[in-house]
Amino acid sequence: MIRLFARLHTLASPILTYALPARCPGCGVIVQEDHSFCLACWQALDFLGGPACSVCGEPLALAFHDDARCGACLADPPAYDHVRAAVAYGPIARALALKLKYGRRPGIATTMARHMRRASGDMLRDTLLAPVPLHRGRLWARGYNQAALIARALVRLGEGELALDLVERRRATPMLRGLGRSARARAVAGAFTVDSRRRAGLKGRRIVLIDDVYTTGATVKACARALKRAGAARVDVLCWARVVRDSDTMR
Repeated sequence: MIRLFARLHTLASPILTYALPARCPGCGVIVQEDHSFCLACWQALDFLGGPACSVCGEPLALAFHDDARCGACLADPPAYDHVRAAVAYGPIARALALKLKYGRRPGIATTMARHMRRASGDMLRDTLLAPVPLHRGRLWARGYNQAALIARALVRLGEGELALDLVERRRATPMLRGLGRSARARAVAGAFTVDSRRRAGLKGRRIVLIDDVYTTGATVKACARALKRAGAARVDVLCWARVVRDSDTMR
């Protein structure tokens, strides 16, 4: 029976490929394979690398040592240990985030996860992957948590252990779009917690928070603070895109 299904799949694949060709996740033009970008969208993506803050990952013009930090992290060290993002937030990165978040395109999570995995280095080894949670009201309205879809995709790629409900959003928070850095921090203060039943298993563990876009970091800072209070030894952040401070493109 298994051989029969395998044979049918082999026979049907060319038909499915013709009827439903792979399309660029950015603009929708036909491409060679799933999760591949067309040349124009690929060139428009700003893949992050090179000198950066060792904590928040903000690109720096120069970094003379591995522990170089930006002024913001020196002045107010965040609760998390390190942030990595696959790309800088821009038109194509934003298009993918919106398609996943509001367009009900779950396959985009795998596209993001593939590039996040490449950007992660050794961050995902022996870790718990905890998606940034939605409040239950927003989850019921949307039907899914985009960060959880990305985390699941990373686990399917062989990275980390999924911890879906590790962090809880105990109260609804306002939409952060359009708020400044201080207003965002106030909006999420005290909004996250870790269930007391999960705390024993957190002692000494490394956690990676998964999210789609890092803007000011207010949400992941609040999540990391709750995880550190619960006993996590290290909390890192991995996301698809991050806003670069010099950029005026905000979510």
